[in-house]
Amino acid sequence: MHPRHPPSPSSPPSPLPPIESSRLIDQVRERVRYLHYSIRTEHAYVHWIKAFVRFHELRHPSDMGAPEVEAFLSWLASERKVAVATHKQALSALVFLYQKVLRTDLPWLDEIGRPKARARLPAVLSPDEVSRVLMALDVEHRLLGQLLYGTGMRIMEGIRLRVKDVDFERRAVIVREGKGAKDRVVMLPATLVPALREQIAHARVLWAGDREAQLAGVHMPEALARKYPRADCSWGWFWVFPRLDLAADPRGGQVRRHHVLEQTFQRGFKRAVERAGIVAPATPHTLRHSFATHLLQSGYDIRTVQELLGHADVSTTMIYTHVLKLGGGAVRSPLDVLRASLPEADRWYLDSRAALPRPPLQARMPQACYGIAPVELPPLQHWRQLQSTQAALLADA
Repeated sequence: MHPRHPPSPSSPPSPLPPIESSRLIDQVRERVRYLHYSIRTEHAYVHWIKAFVRFHELRHPSDMGAPEVEAFLSWLASERKVAVATHKQALSALVFLYQKVLRTDLPWLDEIGRPKARARLPAVLSPDEVSRVLMALDVEHRLLGQLLYGTGMRIMEGIRLRVKDVDFERRAVIVREGKGAKDRVVMLPATLVPALREQIAHARVLWAGDREAQLAGVHMPEALARKYPRADCSWGWFWVFPRLDLAADPRGGQVRRHHVLEQTFQRGFKRAVERAGIVAPATPHTLRHSFATHLLQSGYDIRTVQELLGHADVSTTMIYTHVLKLGGGAVRSPLDVLRASLPEADRWYLDSRAALPRPPLQARMPQACYGIAPVELPPLQHWRQLQSTQAALLADA
């Protein structure tokens, strides 16, 4: 949700045209759109600026300064207990407000504490868990889930896929306007070719209905709608995963056909995880993590995985090499060493979950170890017979 090129707090204000809007929120939207930030960044910045103004009882930000900003950020961290990424996003919105909208060069912005993100390992599903989740997905969501896992695309990259960017001949998918406004090419899984052709055929039926009804075309990035006036109505720019119902454009207000909603797939994926009995906190982005991890496990080079994921730095991709390691850095537990050093007869008792009667190994220990006299116990064979009899009775019950 951050802008493609976030402003540096220490840099002087760059020359920008004057703002024509009078209301504060309209000024924020005007500046965001002038700088070509994404619609998600606009929604996030407007949300945090509204929260900042409401927190200080509707005072105008030009009448506030460092104490008010620090009080709001401290409230988010201490009272709301937001994550580090959320804290940084709110701070970025306030920096944008004062530097780009209000056009004030405030030295105290450099002195505000910025939280440091903690390095955390991503949640990764095993191939068996991935197959269970994909099979548990509803029919309308299954192809998108398979595409996210089979290509490593982010959820927004998948639902924004257009017909012209699917190349069946080269078995490739072109990801447009990914994170950082970068394009890349990923593989098209051969197993998805029939289902993807069928999905595109269903999408063409909707496209033909929209053209017959003379509806507005799909949303076009940047100024392409003005440069190519009829491109938004062409078949190549249509969505691979269109919505069944129409909706108003959040910026222009025109009623048009949009792609499927992100929240719709997220809710369907959550239900599938519950049906599959997965305990790990899996989200649609977990499919991307699993894609990278399984490629590394198959022996592919990390640079190849980096290009497929669209990471600018290989250090970002290196996080998946930590997931490949065995638990605890492949260190052997002393309990495993202890079990291996015991005789076979005593090793069986470490594997048993029974607590009573006390095993013969403990009965042979010195009295000082337990503070009680050794207990006479039946021999090992009789002990195993008692355990099997108990298990048989429980099974019959």
